[in-house]
Amino acid sequence: MIKGSTLSFVYLRGAFVGNFKDRAEILHSGIHIKNVTRKDSAKYRCEISAPTEQGQGTGEVEISLLVLVPPSAPACEVPISALSGTVVELRCKESEGVPASKYRWYRNGAVLPENTFFWRFRKEKNSYTLNTTTGTLLFNPVSKNDTGEYYCEAYNRVGRARRCPVKRMQVDDLNVSAIIASVVIVALIIASCGLGVYYAQKKGYFLKRNSSMNNSSKYRATESGKDFKHTKSFII
Repeated sequence: MIKGSTLSFVYLRGAFVGNFKDRAEILHSGIHIKNVTRKDSAKYRCEISAPTEQGQGTGEVEISLLVLVPPSAPACEVPISALSGTVVELRCKESEGVPASKYRWYRNGAVLPENTFFWRFRKEKNSYTLNTTTGTLLFNPVSKNDTGEYYCEAYNRVGRARRCPVKRMQVDDLNVSAIIASVVIVALIIASCGLGVYYAQKKGYFLKRNSSMNNSSKYRATESGKDFKHTKSFII
């Protein structure tokens, strides 16, 4: 078995060793491998030597083995919510399939065509780009019509296709009226606070409060002085 520049002798002294131990056997001039995995994909070389009239004769043959693997269940990334008019990308990926898997997307149980030309004759205007090799579904921009339940399917020519769990994406329009109303309410609250402070200053509320606090401080200081004198005379 040859992998890269490394040569591995898997049959030695009439028995298989290493990864092929107990799962491979010689049948006539070939090798029967049981329970193959993707790790068995490699180039295999068979070398033969035999005595001849001219001396020792040799020969070799090289064979490539590709172990095919069906796809596994892909992982999907679908946003729960999105704003209409923005760019949204859905992703789908699996890494087990050999050959590499291709992908298709479904919305509400119906497959999305690769060519969006089909959608030009429909009342629902959809603008998306589907990459069957990377598994990405790009909406540029996304609209309310794109709201629905999505799932992705990975497939190759080996085994059956596998899909990810269904996920719902909700697309809503930007509520401009609600944003304007919120801004107006915040502005009114700030204006009311400013008017309240202005009214309090005009009535002299802060000046009266500061004056009463100063008088209170002076009274405490006087009382403290009296107590100190009294204590001092008591000690004498």
